[in-house]
Amino acid sequence: MEIRDKRIDSGNAFDWGKTSEDYAKYRDIYPDEFYKKIIDRGLCVSGQKVLDIGTGTGVIPRNMYKYGADWVGRDISPEQIEQAKMLSKENNMNIDFDAVATENLDFPAETFDVITACQCFWYFDHEKVMPMLSKFLKKDGKLLLLYMAWLPFEDEIAGKSEELVLKYSPNWTGARETRHPIWIPDVTYDCFEMEEHEEYELIVPFTRQAWHGRMKACRGVGASLNPEELSNWDKEHKELLEKIAPEKFDVLHYAALALLKKK
Repeated sequence: MEIRDKRIDSGNAFDWGKTSEDYAKYRDIYPDEFYKKIIDRGLCVSGQKVLDIGTGTGVIPRNMYKYGADWVGRDISPEQIEQAKMLSKENNMNIDFDAVATENLDFPAETFDVITACQCFWYFDHEKVMPMLSKFLKKDGKLLLLYMAWLPFEDEIAGKSEELVLKYSPNWTGARETRHPIWIPDVTYDCFEMEEHEEYELIVPFTRQAWHGRMKACRGVGASLNPEELSNWDKEHKELLEKIAPEKFDVLHYAALALLKKK
């Protein structure tokens, strides 16, 4: 499904379906500490029903399944959901995945204890979505926003890799990250109040192949480049990594969370 949004990549088209297989293989990279931050807050655990919006290949529900929550995952991309269903089935996980845009969700009022949104909050029509999410949550329900990004100005491998993405996708708005709280539009506070936020560093290990795959699965590469551009990027990035990266290395990231409570 091709998506155009003037807020993202200057309106250039992207399609997560083009990179879903790589996404499934290479973007399940959050370290244990990332999930511990959630569990330590008593979220997404046994006895709770959780909706993961923008679920992609189901990374959050699949990794947190062992903590006992009843998970529902929704994403706009049928190809992403196909991967999510396949991976959960392979691991004997009973997770309700379906391809539905967040703006088109329809659940009874007060269905969920927690709603999570990881790496996706900026994609939504917030004027429409925030009242819906509030409606879907039970009294005192929580909205948990999650994010993780490499730090290109502090990590050489990340920085050089990002420069190459920008060579092929100069309008890619996923570049030049620094540490900051998750952006939350003002309309959110009509329905929610901020309970807390946290930003912290993470060290994420990679091999050359894993990092190459992770970069290929980003929006500025696999989801948007045409076949010729992708082939050229692929060749250049592999050559770059041979020059600057050992076979195994760590990449400096920062992570952020924002926990909001239904009013």
